[in-house]
Amino acid sequence: MYLNKAIVIGNLTRDPEIRSLPSGIKVCSFSLATNRVWKDKNDARQESTDYHNVVVFGRQAETVAQYMKKGSSILVEGRMQTRSWEDKTSGEKKYRTEIVADRTQFGPKGGNSGASIPSTGSLKAADTKEKEEIDTIEYPEEDINPEDIPF
Repeated sequence: MYLNKAIVIGNLTRDPEIRSLPSGIKVCSFSLATNRVWKDKNDARQESTDYHNVVVFGRQAETVAQYMKKGSSILVEGRMQTRSWEDKTSGEKKYRTEIVADRTQFGPKGGNSGASIPSTGSLKAADTKEKEEIDTIEYPEEDINPEDIPF
C-alpha cells in the first residue's frame, strides 16, 4: 500500500500566478510558508520556516487567484510531485518538487495562521462577564423527587 498525501496550513509568500494550459484548463501556482516553533534542550525558543510550492488546477485555480494574495492564510491538501525539465539557456536538467492540490480552504482574513483570537482586553471582559453570569445563577432550593419525572 502506498500513500502520497500532503496537508499544509500556511501563508502565501507571493500573489498567486494564474495561467492557462493549451487545453484551456486554468493553472494557479503560489508559494506557501509554514512555521515551526520548538524549544531546544537549553529551553531556548527556536523557530524555523519551510516553503512549499503549490499548484492548483481548474475552477479551484481561478478561485484561489481571485481571492488570495500575499500573506493570506490557506489550507492545502494534495499530493507531492517532482517534475523535471531541460533548462533552455544552460541545457542542464532542473527539478521542482511541489504540492498538486486536490482541495484548498481559505483561512481567516488578514493572513492570521490559526483561529481568530480576541485581544486580551476583550478576553478579560468576556471572562469577567462569564464569571458574573455563573455567580448569579440561583438554583431551586427544593429537591427533585425521581417519582415526579414522567419517564
